[in-house]
Amino acid sequence: MIVPLVEAVSDTCGGKAGALGALLRAGLPVPDGFVVSYAAYLAAVGDLDLGESDGPDAMRPAIEARPVDASVIDALGRALDGLGDPPVAVRSSASNEDTGRASAAGQHESFLAVRGVGGVADAVRACWASLFSPRAIDYRRDDRPDDRREDRPPGDLAMAVIVQRQLDAEVSGVMFTPADPYGATEIEASWGLGPSIVGGTVTPDAYRVARDGTVTRTIADKRTRLDRHGTRLVVRDVPAPARDRAAIDDATATRLAELGEEIAAVLGGPQDIEWAIADGRTWILQARPVTAAPPPPPSPADAPAGALTGTPGSRGTVTGTARIVRGPGDFARVHPGDILVCPFTDPAWTPLLRIAAGVVTETGGVLSHAAIVARELGIPAVLGVPDATDRLHDDTVITIDGTTGAVTTADA
Repeated sequence: MIVPLVEAVSDTCGGKAGALGALLRAGLPVPDGFVVSYAAYLAAVGDLDLGESDGPDAMRPAIEARPVDASVIDALGRALDGLGDPPVAVRSSASNEDTGRASAAGQHESFLAVRGVGGVADAVRACWASLFSPRAIDYRRDDRPDDRREDRPPGDLAMAVIVQRQLDAEVSGVMFTPADPYGATEIEASWGLGPSIVGGTVTPDAYRVARDGTVTRTIADKRTRLDRHGTRLVVRDVPAPARDRAAIDDATATRLAELGEEIAAVLGGPQDIEWAIADGRTWILQARPVTAAPPPPPSPADAPAGALTGTPGSRGTVTGTARIVRGPGDFARVHPGDILVCPFTDPAWTPLLRIAAGVVTETGGVLSHAAIVARELGIPAVLGVPDATDRLHDDTVITIDGTTGAVTTADA
């Protein structure tokens, strides 16, 4: 039931773990670890007596209430001892995750800074249960415009779990490798651990590395960073001098692009890659197929006079009623066809993205989970519009252009 990460394959360990296993076998820099395979999950849930009428909504509490089997805990302990029992990252690797059809970006649980067999066992169980969280169930609903997702019954789903040595990154980021021979590699980078970038809570630096090696960059005001403190994750303010300093230099961006090309060659297509730099070394944390490419960088001339501007996150133009959403307490106020205006979006907001006509955020980059899900859902998104929740107002009519990054009001 426990598989060394270097031996992981998608059929038994999920697409996320399978990709990392392939990269390790190719000699690429992936943190060491192991996988709790599908077999452990299937053994844990196989005797749950849930009828058709219960549906997947009943699965999550049933799994959460079930103790992890002693044999699995024993195997986890031995595997952790083999790593030296360090702090670890515990992440989902589901059967419908990180595939060429759907990313499921941010829809299942991940845990950083986990220490000890008891904590890892609890995190594994939480990953299993997250297969049936409301956001994961909603993501699997088969009513997307491009029909990539499919609605699967509980028996067709399985969850493996990756356990890897925790990296205390100085800089983290995401990159998309190009889809054609003439395209550029898109890279985003910021200080600290990666969840602040993929979660959209910081607007990262953006780099574009052309095939001829030319690097263009936009340096953001990176106000916060996420770091590990013991077994806790802490958000800290970035010192003022570092906020608008480039997180990586052009030479590092070029090396990342070259590494991205190696990864794409190993995995057989354009890749969405999470990376980190710790102790001066670059590591690959995840690689999955690009399911929905981001819009190209806009020209400043594209924005109409008087428009608010941000980063184009998902193509298309839509006009609708602005709805200011600062947290879950505002969810009930959102109506179908509204345009969400929010500080950032959490993966738990996926059901809102399904009914919204578009989304505007104050922070976040084009490679964040929210932007990826917006592109998969086919709704326009504009990201990183400073003070959008104060500059735009409830019930006003706005137009957002997810291709140019412009947001305009009816009276502009």
